[in-house]
Amino acid sequence: MERVDLIPPVDGFAARADSLAARADALAAAPLLNCLLREVAEPHSADGDGDGAGVGDAVRQVYRLPSGRLLRVRGTRRPAEPEVRADGVWHRLDHRGLVGLAGTELQHRTGLTNPGLPAEMLDSRDAVAALLAARARAAPPEDPYLRSEQSLLTGHPHHPAPKTRGGGPPGSWLPYAPEAYARFPLVLLGLREDTVVEEGDTTALDALGEAPPGYRLLPAHPWQLDLARAALAPAFADGRLVRLGTTAFEAWPTAAVRTLYAPARDLFLKVSLDVRITNDIRRLWRHDLLELRRTDAAVAKAFEAAGGPAAWLSDRGYRTADFAFEELAVLVRDGLHAHVTPGATPLLAAGLVEGFEGSPLAGAADPALWWEAYLRAVVPPALAAFADHGVVLEAHLQNTLVAVDAAGLPVQALFRDAEGVKLLPDVERAAGWERLVYCLVVNHLTEVAAALAEHHPGLDPWPAARRELARHDLPEARALLTAPTLPGKTNLLLRWTAADGAAARYLPLPNPLAGT
Repeated sequence: MERVDLIPPVDGFAARADSLAARADALAAAPLLNCLLREVAEPHSADGDGDGAGVGDAVRQVYRLPSGRLLRVRGTRRPAEPEVRADGVWHRLDHRGLVGLAGTELQHRTGLTNPGLPAEMLDSRDAVAALLAARARAAPPEDPYLRSEQSLLTGHPHHPAPKTRGGGPPGSWLPYAPEAYARFPLVLLGLREDTVVEEGDTTALDALGEAPPGYRLLPAHPWQLDLARAALAPAFADGRLVRLGTTAFEAWPTAAVRTLYAPARDLFLKVSLDVRITNDIRRLWRHDLLELRRTDAAVAKAFEAAGGPAAWLSDRGYRTADFAFEELAVLVRDGLHAHVTPGATPLLAAGLVEGFEGSPLAGAADPALWWEAYLRAVVPPALAAFADHGVVLEAHLQNTLVAVDAAGLPVQALFRDAEGVKLLPDVERAAGWERLVYCLVVNHLTEVAAALAEHHPGLDPWPAARRELARHDLPEARALLTAPTLPGKTNLLLRWTAADGAAARYLPLPNPLAGT
């Protein structure tokens, strides 16, 4: 049985969930509450368990909603135990009740309705319940890197439905879920040579098996083949596609779900999945693939010029079919071995925030020293890429690996995913800087800092972050130290208003750097 403390009992919410259903409710409610409190509500007061002020763990923060109703929660980083005020009494909300409240308040806030998003929120909660049950029957991977990639049971801390899997039954997606410690062989397809479309270095795909004469190898995700069955049926019928069995090795889904790691080959493969995960249908879109080589080359050049130790996991190339360009696309990404500092262990930054057994964040003997080392590893390469090469890394928690030495101290950052990178002047400098600040500071450093302070009470992480940013001769970085606000992405409003998944709209958040 999975130990509860593998996911830290933040603000007590996990410790108080004494059943699978209650724990699923708590885990699903926390990110939805974060969205409501950031994007819709306004702080009102602090309140105790009664109507007067409380102390210690009894204190709850009260917020005013657009309808005028009051909502109170316990905790901060992972808010819990939501209650709404009605007829002079506080009423506890389960997750379904919270979803109903969110829909009502969003309609007040925007004047719009969106029945699809509440359904996704409920699906996300049910997915968490299915994952909890599956994890109770499975063992986490022994490899700390894989364990960190497969630890994200809560997921994005500011998304209303971070674990939605397209509304499909659990049996259709659980075998491929990283959060359920899944691993599986890939399906090997033969793609007729006259239909092959590829760009860049795809030689790693040819080493996965043996294709018959006139065909090229194309690995496929079993779930995607199920999702795209009807669209691909004609190609199987006329011989443009043939099934060649499965790989002789297993691949492990990483936190991104559709990116797979094959340890036996030290190879990452990113594929299309025709299912919505957080804000997007997770296809490899044609326009992104056509820009891939240009973007990846620019990032690789920036990291080569820096001379290490930070590294870029290059998206080398892609292969697909001309008749199913997006559905069957496979992207080849660098493995770890050639990039990780010898003797160091890479870990997913998002996993450090979520928590997993053996996490060096939780076990840091000197948290101040650990945090300074973390900042030295992560911040300089992201700022240098922007300042010297006009590269805007998507340096958020799921795109950053941090390698630690034998003592658990961070010694290196590795960044990935050319699809999310922006280049200047394709985007204006101010917009590029805003995106970098959101990804690096708001999504990434703020979460790591909060998790570290939670595990090590008394630590103030912001003076060290301020010192690190002040070391860099970059006007935007200096201005950030006095800016009153930081840009916070509005995932709830983006989804409610049916904005494009790639859109980014921000609202101002208090800047802890300026208050240090």
